[in-house]
Amino acid sequence: MKTLASTLMISLSVLAGAAHAADEPAKTRAQVVAELQQAQSQGLISYGEQAYPVTAASTDSVSRSQVQAELAAAQAADEISSGELDYPPVASADSVKTRAQVQAELFNYVSSGQAHQVEA
Repeated sequence: MKTLASTLMISLSVLAGAAHAADEPAKTRAQVVAELQQAQSQGLISYGEQAYPVTAASTDSVSRSQVQAELAAAQAADEISSGELDYPPVASADSVKTRAQVQAELFNYVSSGQAHQVEA
């Protein structure tokens, strides 16, 4: 029974594939070569694993000095990520308080009984 079911499934899938292939007109060798040359001229063909996935060539006309200026601005705004641990990059909030002021606030908070003191 299993053999009959398997045979029927295989033959139906072969028939479905043939019916699907019959719907599409066959391309000539010249058409395929023309499509390949067009894809190569557009930079859509990858060579090796390092070029995958293929990215479309950029058409921006930004100069090197403009890119360097944008990079400097992003670095000044602390928007550049340097690894996985600081992703997504968040601009640092500069504190106007000194270390002594923060420690005094912590001492007052803990001594008021609002929080349990944790030993470091």
